Amino acid sequence: MDKIAVIIPCYNEGVTIEKVIKDFKNILPEAAIYVYDNNSTDGTDKKAKEAGAIVRYEYRQGKGNVIRSMFRDIDAQCYLMVDGDDTYPAESAPEMVELVLKKGVDMVIGDRLSSTYFTENKRRFHNFGNRIVRNLINWLFHSNIKDIMTGYRAFSYLFVKSFPILSKGFEIETEMTIHALDKNFLLEEMAVCYRDRSEGSESKLNTVSDGIKVLKTIATLFRDYKPLVFFSVVSAVCNLAALGLFLPVLLEYFATGYVFRFPTLIVSGVLATIGILMWICGLILHVVVKKHRQLYELFLNQLKSEKKE
Repeated sequence: MDKIAVIIPCYNEGVTIEKVIKDFKNILPEAAIYVYDNNSTDGTDKKAKEAGAIVRYEYRQGKGNVIRSMFRDIDAQCYLMVDGDDTYPAESAPEMVELVLKKGVDMVIGDRLSSTYFTENKRRFHNFGNRIVRNLINWLFHSNIKDIMTGYRAFSYLFVKSFPILSKGFEIETEMTIHALDKNFLLEEMAVCYRDRSEGSESKLNTVSDGIKVLKTIATLFRDYKPLVFFSVVSAVCNLAALGLFLPVLLEYFATGYVFRFPTLIVSGVLATIGILMWICGLILHVVVKKHRQLYELFLNQLKSEKKE
């Protein structure tokens, strides 16, 4: 088991990968540096090998797929994840690693948004999207995380080996954050400087399509982690719609003694029934999720015991 593993997911980062590896070698000389190449066509893997990194390959496209392989393959006491685009400073790494190794933090979040991100990043829609995602997750999960989607993080062994990765692409950072909040892992944020990409280095993000994926991921995880709240909202919408359709029919009946709009009455009844069923589904799933959390805690205890052995 490595004491510190610097893990760098890469797709066409040939312009910057050598500098990133050399910077982290200088700052963390005791760390093993792993570069996982994700079907690059610009010689990223060759340049990473020449710079002294351990190069491995993930042929399923997507950052989530790369990180899944990293977490499965590598054993370390502390994992430091950083992008290969040279936008994050290596100087912050020792403090992030120390928080994991000495304080026992499960996930250290390199907070760009409290630092230079909004001045360095020239893509306004990205800035706007980061604010929306941050505010939405903090509202849904009653948290106060400042940077949800940063790619600069440090993890404990316990978090890495117990995190079930479902995302395939860039929405992986959102999934990490929500999972850590839901499972009550020890989190700590640390402000880090951010610099825009070097000339010749191009972002792989698509503001619209990746933004939609992230929002879908939030909705899915909200349903999975907080089913009672999610299905109660759906139930309330159905019941309000049913009430809006039923009241005119009821008032008409009081005024005339007759029901003239049977189709409206039937639709109202169906919506009310769906609303009740949605609430019952939420209640049942809430019990299932609570039981899952109990089993997850037992799994963490077992994993921690195995690590000590």
